[in-house]
Order: sequence, then C-alpha cells, then structure tokens
Amino acid sequence: MASYDTALFVGGTRFIGRHTVEAFLEAGYEVTTVTRGEHDDPFADRDGVDNRTGDRTVRADLEAARDAVDPDVVVDFVGLHPGEVRAATDVFADSRYVYVSSGSAYVPGDVPMREDETDLHPCDPEQEDEDSVETYGPRKAECDRAVFAAAEEGVEAMAVRPMLVQGPHDYTERFGYWVHRVAEHDRVLVPGDGGSLLHRVYVRDLADALLRVAEDGEPGEAYNAADRSAYSLGRSLQLIADALDTEVDVVTASERELAAHDVEPTAFPLYTPDPMLVSTDKLAALGWESTPPAEAVAETARAHVDAGVTGPEESLDRETEEAVIDALHGE
Repeated sequence: MASYDTALFVGGTRFIGRHTVEAFLEAGYEVTTVTRGEHDDPFADRDGVDNRTGDRTVRADLEAARDAVDPDVVVDFVGLHPGEVRAATDVFADSRYVYVSSGSAYVPGDVPMREDETDLHPCDPEQEDEDSVETYGPRKAECDRAVFAAAEEGVEAMAVRPMLVQGPHDYTERFGYWVHRVAEHDRVLVPGDGGSLLHRVYVRDLADALLRVAEDGEPGEAYNAADRSAYSLGRSLQLIADALDTEVDVVTASERELAAHDVEPTAFPLYTPDPMLVSTDKLAALGWESTPPAEAVAETARAHVDAGVTGPEESLDRETEEAVIDALHGE
C-alpha cells in the first residue's frame, strides 16, 4: 500500500464516518473532521482526531481546512449535490479524494449491478439542487460523474457506492426495526415470502472499503461496497434471533393479504420487490473482504438492543401488525 498519514473527513462524526475514523486511526492516520457542529463529537477527547467547524457548502471553509491540514486523503461523506462535489474535487485537487456515493445512483434492473456496465440515473440540471427522495439517486449519479470528470483533469478522485449500510450507531434505525421486533415479540410479520433481497453492507466493512480505496483505488473508478454473501430479509430475522438467543416465528403475508389491512409492502424497512444486488469484485480485487453475516448481524443486533433502538417513526405500528398476523392465523 502507498504511504499516507493525514486524512481530512468532510463529515465523519455520526454513523459511517464514525466507524471510518476508527479504521483510519487504526491504520496510523491523523484524522481531522469538518462538521457544522450540530451533533455531538464522539472524538472530542480522542488523541489523533481533530475537528474543525465548517460548512461543506461554503468553499472558504473547505479551503481553510485544506490549508490547515494539508491532507494526503480526503473522504467526503456528505456530498448530496453535484455542485458540492465539483467544488470539493477542485479544492482538494492535490489530495486523494474519495466520494461516498450510493448504490441508488444505478438505474435498477441488472442483477447484479456492475460499476462499468449498469447505467446510472440521468440528472436534469433542475434536479441538481433539489433535496427530495425522488432525486436522491439522480443527484448521487451526477456527483459520481463529477468525480470522473475531475479524474480526467488529473485529480486522484474515486467513488465508493455502498448499498444499504447497517451497524452500530445507525441513526436511520431501519435494521433496528427488525431487531426490536425480534427482541420484543414471538411473531414478526414480513412482507412477501421473506425472500426480499436488498444488498447491504456492514458499516465496519464499509469503513475498511473506504480506507482501501483511499490508498489503492484507481482514480476515475467507482467501487461497489456490499456484503460478499447476500442474505434475505427472512434470513436476517433468523440471524437476529440467534444473536439475541431467542426464537422468532416469521409470519409472511402477500401483497393482497397486507392490502386487506391497508398496509403496503414498502411500509416495512429493507423491503424491495425486486432483487437489488451489486457485484463487489472490483473492491475484492483490492484485498477487501466482508464480515460473515452471522457475526455482523450479531454485533449490530446487540448494539441496537443496548441503545434502545425501536425503528423509524414512520414504521408500521405493532397493533396493525398483530391484526394482520391474527387474520392470517384465523384468530
């Protein structure tokens, strides 16, 4: 591996960034995070980690951080608009720049989706500055194109496209919904036949992926990040039960059976009607491996229980869930 020792993180104190700071510290880096200071800094008293208050949408703040740190590596966790990434790749043109993109940049359809084959979403100019869920994928795709354009100009810029990320400190609580259900109830309702396949990545593995791409990735390339062994939603519940030393009765319900109670399959976190899988061969070629599912789920489940995670606020309420289960069992 190449020898680098200073890293600047745009963002880095909440979920993915929090674990990536740890990975870079373990690899011997001095790390500086640039945040707006709106969340608690878990590294406030940690040797080897500094924090600068700054807004990534303000170019002068990025330039000040660059001049103070002179980073070998920059990891950009919070680029949501193409203009922000264009500015960042310009400001950090002398560093190794890694943009945290998303599997949502792909136009779904290929199974698996591949970095150099699957189409990216188009992004109209008027979409670039929007903040809607509907434009998230197109904006991430356009951010990736900004990374590629910078690489063509000589910047050592790369993109990492994680699929859904799960692990300790996940503030979205999407996987935490299922952990809470298994921990608190014997019977848990799952849409479809339980075979929903949404590729995921354990957050510690993603942190390692970002480190490997930062050091050994090829400028102008994108790298998918997801578990090397994908597993279904139904299998997730069994793994959670094993981790918590309990049992779970997975109750499946078709779209029609759910509709009888005005419930849509998409009301359940992590559900996808069609397989959403990516190839991870490019990342594996850098020596990257993923944690075995049972181990990753166990650590995540125990962390969510300890933290009292219950799931997103908009999650299906337990009363409705029980009504569906009772109807399916003729109760």
